[in-house]
Amino acid sequence: MKQNDWHRYKDIINLPHHVSKKHPQMPAMNRAAQFAPFAALTGHGAAIAETARQTDSFMELDEDQKEQLDRQLGLIQRNLGQKPAIEATYFQPDAQKEGGAYITVRGRVAKINLPGREILLADGTALPIDRLRSIRGALFGDTELPDT
Repeated sequence: MKQNDWHRYKDIINLPHHVSKKHPQMPAMNRAAQFAPFAALTGHGAAIAETARQTDSFMELDEDQKEQLDRQLGLIQRNLGQKPAIEATYFQPDAQKEGGAYITVRGRVAKINLPGREILLADGTALPIDRLRSIRGALFGDTELPDT
């Protein structure tokens, strides 16, 4: 509206706002909700949340860390009959975007599948050997792990 067009409405500009005696006023939350189906950017909020979600990068192990994991896997292999309890941290790639997360699990080792490059826990969890970050357990002298 142009600044000088106000005179067209001067007869109603100062009238009180009409309030119906027949219909109660709709709460503001319900008024906003009635327009939700017309959202122009459906899925936009989910896309923003996905973009903001943080992931970790895979950290390559140095040679010393790789040798230590190899020794630990050998020790587990030699003691499979005892079903040793371990706590393992490994990298789980993200299904939606680049990166992933480091996950720590506890359990008893049921089997080491060398051709498949995985450690199988008694509960059915498969730990990818190539993405292992660390292994802890009483078998290696770690005493603070509870029996699993």
